[in-house]
Amino acid sequence: MAKVKILNLTQHEATKEQLEAGVTEPVLKEMVKRALTFEQIPTRALLKQRARMLALYAKEEQADYALIGGAPFFMSTLERALKEEGITPIYAFSKRECIEEKMPDGSVEKVQVFRHIGFVEV
Repeated sequence: MAKVKILNLTQHEATKEQLEAGVTEPVLKEMVKRALTFEQIPTRALLKQRARMLALYAKEEQADYALIGGAPFFMSTLERALKEEGITPIYAFSKRECIEEKMPDGSVEKVQVFRHIGFVEV
């Protein structure tokens, strides 16, 4: 069976677990980050334009799946644009683990660690 390509279309670098699961970073990561960043309230036209740009880029990268995440108001538009190009959008599913460490002064420091579990296809 041919290996599928999962392109990371998020602002974040893929975790070690995600890379091991087949996620690849885009060559044009900075362009992806800019397309996902909104400094002002976007118009519907701008959302569609950026979603189309990202979907066409994912197609150019020959992605089968696109790992997406970011501004909730943009995700449904991005999902539709990806599907129009034959690319399946997926979201990361993580488990939150709380790690407690007792400090020398007797206080307790809590750290939230997110562990990649899998993907959710939409």
